[in-house]
Amino acid sequence: TGGYLKVAPEHTSEEVLKFMLKPPIELYEKFKALFEKFSKEAGKEQYLIPYFIGSHPGTTDEDMINLALWLKKNNYRLEQVQNFLPTPMTIATTMYHTSKNPMQKVTAESPKVVVTKSGRKRRLYKAFLRYHMPENWPIIREALYQMGRTDLIGYGKRHLVPPKKSSAT
Repeated sequence: TGGYLKVAPEHTSEEVLKFMLKPPIELYEKFKALFEKFSKEAGKEQYLIPYFIGSHPGTTDEDMINLALWLKKNNYRLEQVQNFLPTPMTIATTMYHTSKNPMQKVTAESPKVVVTKSGRKRRLYKAFLRYHMPENWPIIREALYQMGRTDLIGYGKRHLVPPKKSSAT
């Protein structure tokens, strides 16, 4: 590698990764450890550039919160992120349009796959990927209040966003 290796773990949720037909995040973590070990042994300064995605079919609010917490815990501050966009001839696009998983027998009684299509929710999911950017804090903070997850608002390591500053002076 020329110093940067792009890899696509894409998510941390085991359920979402199953919909993506991807291995668990632990495999990426093992790969990262080996990559760093062998780069150091070779005396090379090399970096992994991970790619994550929001709004993939099957993704829940809790999945995105957990992904944001994982990114924060691992000191990732993503700049370039995207939400899932349906593309022709893919399993994920079939899930997006039908809310069914075509990798299993599909019947009228088949369980529904959660699909995020609304603009506001998609903006929220993208904001979770960039939890560290102040312009994303209001939408994240509002969503955390609505989800009953105010435990993630504060200044500590376990928090995603700081509280809203008081306008009273």
